[in-house]
Amino acid sequence: MESFLTTLTEVQFGPMKLFKDPLQVLLVFAKEDSQSNGFCRACEKANYRCKMARTPESALECFSEKHHDLVIIDHRHSRHFDAEALCRSMRAVNSSENTVIVAVVKRPDREEASVMPLINAGFNRRYVENANMMACYNELLQLEHGEVLAQFKLRAGNAIFTALEQSQDAIEITSEDQVIQYVNPAYESIMGYQQSELIGKEIIEVPKSEKNKPDLLETINSCILKGKEWQGIYYAKKKNGDSVQQNVKITPVIGQGGKIRHYVSINRPLNDNNKSDKSSERVQAESQTDIQSSKHKDRRKGSLDVRSTTSRGSDGSSQRRHSSMARIHSMTIEAPITKVINIINAAQESSPMPVAEALDRVLEILRTTELYSPQLGTKDEDPHTNDLVGGLMTDGLRRLSGNEYILSTKQPHHLPSHLTTPLSLNDIPPRIAQTMENEDSWDFDVFTLEAATMKRPLTYLGLKIFSRFGVCEFLNCPEATLRSWLQVVEANYHSSNSYHNSSHAADVLHATAYFLCKERVKQSLDPIDEVAALIAATVHDVDHPGRTNSFLCNAGSELAILYNDTAVLESHHAALAFQITTRDDKCNIFKNIERNEYRTLRQAIIDMVLATEMTKHFEHVNKFVNSINKPLAALEENGSNNDEESVKSILTSPENRILVKRMLIKCADISNPCRPQELCIEWAGRISEEYFAQTDEEKRQGLPVVMPVFDRNTCSIPKSQISFIDYFITDMFDAWDAFADLPNLMQHLDNNFKYWKGLDERKLHSLRPPPE
Repeated sequence: MESFLTTLTEVQFGPMKLFKDPLQVLLVFAKEDSQSNGFCRACEKANYRCKMARTPESALECFSEKHHDLVIIDHRHSRHFDAEALCRSMRAVNSSENTVIVAVVKRPDREEASVMPLINAGFNRRYVENANMMACYNELLQLEHGEVLAQFKLRAGNAIFTALEQSQDAIEITSEDQVIQYVNPAYESIMGYQQSELIGKEIIEVPKSEKNKPDLLETINSCILKGKEWQGIYYAKKKNGDSVQQNVKITPVIGQGGKIRHYVSINRPLNDNNKSDKSSERVQAESQTDIQSSKHKDRRKGSLDVRSTTSRGSDGSSQRRHSSMARIHSMTIEAPITKVINIINAAQESSPMPVAEALDRVLEILRTTELYSPQLGTKDEDPHTNDLVGGLMTDGLRRLSGNEYILSTKQPHHLPSHLTTPLSLNDIPPRIAQTMENEDSWDFDVFTLEAATMKRPLTYLGLKIFSRFGVCEFLNCPEATLRSWLQVVEANYHSSNSYHNSSHAADVLHATAYFLCKERVKQSLDPIDEVAALIAATVHDVDHPGRTNSFLCNAGSELAILYNDTAVLESHHAALAFQITTRDDKCNIFKNIERNEYRTLRQAIIDMVLATEMTKHFEHVNKFVNSINKPLAALEENGSNNDEESVKSILTSPENRILVKRMLIKCADISNPCRPQELCIEWAGRISEEYFAQTDEEKRQGLPVVMPVFDRNTCSIPKSQISFIDYFITDMFDAWDAFADLPNLMQHLDNNFKYWKGLDERKLHSLRPPPE
């Protein structure tokens, strides 16, 4: 595992991620000496694949077969072979274009010789002889991360140009001075020009159509010169003088020095006569000069397709494609979203152009995979929001690294609505019991319990809350089993984490229990849902390493590899919870329930734990609002809120019960900003410290820094809290409050927001103001 991770390299090339195999090196030395041995040992140390050739003939044969990334030729002894002639022979091989070739030369006796003969022969650089292994090793590293890496990216550029060549859209690339540098075959076909007639010409030299508005070109130029993308309708003039109406997108490409170095124009003719292509060919007529205004916007949403099928394809392949499409359209299995898209497509056929164009925009939105992720507007300028979104809502850069991060039909039972048959809690010491007297209040102080229990609050609070909800009766398990289960779960939380420890689990369990007592929640959920929620809250962060999913993915951790970089921690929490529960009968709280009941309970627990993953935060919130809040509000507006059957049908449908449970645990999980102020401040300090520690470790290990604002030397904690409340908390708790009626939480949230704002306005970065 370790050697694989230290030799496989991921390279970023624009938006492309390229995976590079271990470097292949060919050494050409006529005889073994200290210099050749130095390079051999250096290759071994760097985990490169190394081959030694002794003659020009064997070197050429080996190179033709393997196409090495790097060739090092001994140029010191002309009596053995002509190094420059060998280099020329290698350069004559087609595949040598992206190979780096190095000449090993003698240390000069007197004057430094010119390198031009070496360059003319095809060498990329020279290495003055030095047999020291570390000198050879350093040279290899510099080559790998310099010339070899550059050639690797150039090699990948061929794939991009292949896509451009085969695209059905007309594509034109110009320089920063708007000199045409490239047009693809589709452009030649549509516009009637040959490449040779356009390359090197300035845009203004190409004839323009008179059908455009007089100020359109000025509008386009003023937009793209500011580095913004422009999209709209433009009339282009073909070589034969005809005007063709096109949907055009012009994107400035930022290059060296942060300046615009190229402009890429993608042009698609509008063809109103082709009914079958109408929905894909219509585009909005107005300019979109602010497409790039949001850093978080999916750049693919507004882009035009670069298709793999070309207009130059054979008739046979075209017929096969139409046959396949016909089979797809005749399929009887349709997802709801497919039906919606088909209905809109059908409506477009008889719609006037403005309506059809608006429906096109609707279809564009529906086809994205990010239906529930908001498009940031002005908030994206806030680096704290930017980093929180990047750190909590993505799975990292997925860069493999050598720095491994290793982590270690029975009638259902009914829960009593209040404590009727309390379990024995006599073994809880009085001073601990006293700290839990108000555990049914939102103002309960989990930190006092943490101190009283020596950082083991989860077992004691769990016993109290599970007893209050009659969980042991529901599961038909002894109190001793529950106690053992709570102890083993708590033992698998990391007390060394400043935030994600068993105190956080106890806090989330407390909030979950508090929400379960709200009237609307009780109307919606069944006893089995309540038990699932309490168990899910208890285990939802078990064995959390104190690092985010993005960190684990970037570090190539075993968990990230196991769970394919997707919901890594949440999947681990859920899986481990059931592993530690079922591996020993002494703590198996599920041992005495029937199989079907266990399956239902297990499914609900897993679903709730996975719902705490932040990448689907907005999806869960929006589904809750659209499926529950809005229908209930509509009943209220129509005066039907007393219609118990209608309300009940909304609250108790299986789909909506799932949404309520997800929303409940999500709100419990990140309810810190809604706690009384002192508790809120303490939690803010703890999560900040955990993020600081992650940033420290990322810098130590050379990993991407996921949340750069969380640098302990520069971070403003008030700003980070303001951003978190603004972006994640306010809308979610507004929706939850509308459902569950939580005025005290909303008041705390308002107070805490004003507190952080006050600190920020005073330009303070700390948790609290300095003492008077």
